[in-house]
Amino acid sequence: MFDFEKLNTYKKARAFNKEIQRMLISQIKIKTNLRDQLSRASSSILLNIAEGSGKFTNKDKARYYRISRGSCYECVAVLDMLIDMELISPTKHNLLYMQLEEIAKMLTGLIKSLT
Repeated sequence: MFDFEKLNTYKKARAFNKEIQRMLISQIKIKTNLRDQLSRASSSILLNIAEGSGKFTNKDKARYYRISRGSCYECVAVLDMLIDMELISPTKHNLLYMQLEEIAKMLTGLIKSLT
């Protein structure tokens, strides 16, 4: 098992990414540009946690965790756009928003522990 697979942050990000990918498969009405952006941003959260954990210095690790945190914020903005266009329900938006909020807080904790 790799170290990042033990991180609760990674586990939460993985669950979030899985939910986003499932949603995008089922929501045909979402425009291609927003679909691609949300897919890439949610994947970026997960991938940067994994890549960052493999770095040797705390500075390098924190850099990747910051990128991951930025991708959380990007996902929030896309979800806001989707709810504004009435392409997702308020319930779905709130559920995904709460997951992102938790992941972002966990990433902030990881970053602070390294700096």
